[in-house]
Amino acid sequence: MREFIVEADGGSRGNPGPAGYGSVVIDVATGETLAERAEYIGVATNNVAEYRGLVAGLRAAAELDPSASVHVRMDSKLVVEQMSGRWKIKHPDMKPLAMEAARVFPPDRVTYEWIPRERNKHADRLANEAMDAGAKGERWSASTSTAELQARASEGAASAAASSSASSSVSSSPGRASRRGAAESLGGGAAKADADVRAAQTVASSGWAPADMGAPATFVLLRHGETPLTPQKRFSGSGGTDPSLSEVGQEQARLVGEALARRGTVQEILASPLARTRQTAAAVADRLGLDVTVEDGLRETDFGAWEGLTFGEVRERYPDDLNRWLSDPDAEPTGGGESFAATATRIAATRDKLIATYAGRTVLLVTHVTPIKTFVRLALGAPPESLFRMELSAASLSAVAYYADGNASVRLFNDTSHLRP
Repeated sequence: MREFIVEADGGSRGNPGPAGYGSVVIDVATGETLAERAEYIGVATNNVAEYRGLVAGLRAAAELDPSASVHVRMDSKLVVEQMSGRWKIKHPDMKPLAMEAARVFPPDRVTYEWIPRERNKHADRLANEAMDAGAKGERWSASTSTAELQARASEGAASAAASSSASSSVSSSPGRASRRGAAESLGGGAAKADADVRAAQTVASSGWAPADMGAPATFVLLRHGETPLTPQKRFSGSGGTDPSLSEVGQEQARLVGEALARRGTVQEILASPLARTRQTAAAVADRLGLDVTVEDGLRETDFGAWEGLTFGEVRERYPDDLNRWLSDPDAEPTGGGESFAATATRIAATRDKLIATYAGRTVLLVTHVTPIKTFVRLALGAPPESLFRMELSAASLSAVAYYADGNASVRLFNDTSHLRP
């Protein structure tokens, strides 16, 4: 039985917005790229575009050999988990597409694997070419056969060889855009020629840049919307009454969803198990067409006997305990709450797990004040007392990117611009 690999991707610039997909069929035995598929599909969400890419890739494989077995590789965890049967398909736009994908090959001949985005560059490039065309008002699609790929690789090798002989013209090497990476896929002399061009361009470029470590895992940190306790500035952790969002908080969650839809970058949503975060996440997920995964590690600190009290009330009733808590990260709130040190240990473990799971992806983490401040503090390498020097508003957005070398970059903190009239 012949074996194929299908790599597929899709994207939307606006979510929903101008969208496109790309798919590649690879022969497992030879590593040869056998077919490419890409199309601009108009206005759609990221998830719909990713499913469209999957369907196109499976159909291309079936055209080559309907009796083959197929291993699908995608950087959409949602599609992979849903098509593998581990996650339910709830969104009405995706159910028919999933059914369509399932009909192309018998289920026992298709397997699914999630891969980081940096390992899905070929399909990602095709999807972006389709979206670029759409941005120009073009209804664009591409269907490429094996013979065309081989011809393109030969053309690319000749062009790259000519370009490498004159470094002064290397940055505008002819035919490079049209080759779309076929030389890399097919290997051999064409791949080496393309590598020479890339090396020459690096030498010729001015300035400096860090090594390309692929796309980082980016955590967009959203504090939940207001609850009745928020404007009163009362301690509200994981050991209290678990308040729900107020009307103000519900509107804030809606506005966050609109803002994130315009940005169109969030691919997954995780939330703390507490009611206020799950409600906030649900409102955003409904706007983005995504599901919410509950992550216990994102819960707020347990403030013990201080739950529901204002800072002034705690100072009046438990002055010694409060002073210790303010000066020692290992000190617990009165009544056996959670220390900041314990919270940091929990958040660090959660962070490491999520970085491994969502490498190369942008994930919205809907959580609370202390976890968000702790993510930022750890990323900056700041001391524990820095937690008291950060202001974090309800429904605010922060962001931290985590790279393959272990470094982190704080990209945003306490952004509330989406809440303004």
